[in-house]
Amino acid sequence: MEREMQEVSVASLGLDKSSSTPVVILKEKDGERLLPIWIGPGEASAIAMELAGIHFARPLTHDLFQAVVRGLGSALVRVMITKVVDNTYFASLVFHQDGEYISIDARPSDSIALALRAEAPIYADESLLEVSVMDMDMDVDDTGFEDDVDDFDAEAAHVGDPVFGDAEGSDEPLRDYLKRLDPEDFGRFDP
Repeated sequence: MEREMQEVSVASLGLDKSSSTPVVILKEKDGERLLPIWIGPGEASAIAMELAGIHFARPLTHDLFQAVVRGLGSALVRVMITKVVDNTYFASLVFHQDGEYISIDARPSDSIALALRAEAPIYADESLLEVSVMDMDMDVDDTGFEDDVDDFDAEAAHVGDPVFGDAEGSDEPLRDYLKRLDPEDFGRFDP
């Protein structure tokens, strides 16, 4: 069965105030649905630096990886965020080399950092965006959540908490949490 994928872009990078965990917010390109993914501080810094156009004289890890890919005659052509299992998101890096496509399993945080450097599109499985619908009236841009947010009464938590699912992988608790999520619970993340 072929997955239905939607192109997304990085809408915001924030900090979950309750856990001090960075969160990258992806927004579908042709719609309003969002996909928040809690990530590590190193990957958040790599994403933030690329979004801000900050480059160093010597390559950092994601820059080095991109240089190796190019040096081997390959190209990252897309990133696919494919599923969530036990509150862990999965992604694939899709490379094109010598007329063939090669898919490699990767963490979404690294995948997003690499996609930004390679200017490759990012896609999310339709089912992830359905889970992550947030009914709110706001403008989202690359500087964060700045505008009008409707009534939200969320307790801050993050995906790694046991409240987000059971051993069978049910996404009901996660779905409920995301519907109540208040973007203001996220602080600004500065690398």
